[in-house]
Amino acid sequence: MNELEVKISATKAGSYRICIGNRILNSLWDRIETDFNRLSKFVVTDENLVSAGLMEALLGQRSAPFFVITPAGETSKNIDTVVSIIEAMEKAYLGRDSLIVAIGGGTVGDIAGFAASIFKRGVPVVHIPTTTVAQADSSIGGKTGIDSSISKNAFGAFWHPAAVYIDVATLNTLDDRQFRAGLVESIKHALIADRQYFDFLEDNIEAILERKADVLEKMADHNCRIKASVVEADPMEKNQRRMLNYGHTVGHAVEAASGFELLHGEAVAIGIIAAGLIENEMNLSEPGRLDRIRKILEKIGVPITLPSNLAEDKLIDLMKRDKKAVNKWPRFVLIKEIGQVYCRDGQWAVEVEQDVVEKILNKL
Repeated sequence: MNELEVKISATKAGSYRICIGNRILNSLWDRIETDFNRLSKFVVTDENLVSAGLMEALLGQRSAPFFVITPAGETSKNIDTVVSIIEAMEKAYLGRDSLIVAIGGGTVGDIAGFAASIFKRGVPVVHIPTTTVAQADSSIGGKTGIDSSISKNAFGAFWHPAAVYIDVATLNTLDDRQFRAGLVESIKHALIADRQYFDFLEDNIEAILERKADVLEKMADHNCRIKASVVEADPMEKNQRRMLNYGHTVGHAVEAASGFELLHGEAVAIGIIAAGLIENEMNLSEPGRLDRIRKILEKIGVPITLPSNLAEDKLIDLMKRDKKAVNKWPRFVLIKEIGQVYCRDGQWAVEVEQDVVEKILNKL
């Protein structure tokens, strides 16, 4: 396994490890028992992971109390699910000496991480991400959250994991749509932080789509190093960490407005194109840059235009409710060039007039 360390001074441990490998899931429970031998384990997963046999592969012949999120996906990402997890832990007589083991995609990680942050005033959580979204982004950095009936991630907490274990072989359980949509977060990382990584993605996109393990491991390593460096610099998202929201301001609104029929990565892809069009309006774009971005998004087969049934006024209303909005309007992360975020007056997310955004939505 390849390992790297994320240094978070604000946490009790001061850091946590990210372990990356191929076909390591069967050995992870022994690793977790060794690394956290004094803690009682509680597994959180979803019905898709159970059906795919990943929970069985993790535990083997051993047993542990667990909770299966049903149905899988965003519709279960709410306070009722969190309450059910906490009550299941109480019924299992678990206390503050507990460890939540979250195995699944970003939704499982968000729910389990939030439950860990509030159970008995906080217990540690480890993540075993099994999707392209979770392995690239959501399992690293300590953001947890659940949705309200109005907006995405309305409730949440910063709760950094005690460890992250990535087995790229678990990506083989994903259907093609889920796999491809999750790749958008990798493209986002390259756009905000590493031009050479963007070149790597362009050059290796066919091998990535074929799910070749060696390329997926390299991709995971790139993603984790980018995400870790940003999180280390700004663990509580005071400023610089906002760069990770590139494409997400419009993307989150699109995702919610679709009733979550669009996958997160699909919505963010549309948001990335929106950001590129805003950059054009603000004279921040390089010649041909947006065409390169469009091309790679088209290659992975995600949407780059707004579905016709999404009303622009609904999107504007959702953006006004964005959890990072100030005076009912969000700031936007933009890039100056591939691999470099635009920073103005020391701010990594900048003001964009509403009429500009409305114009861009019309173009989309």
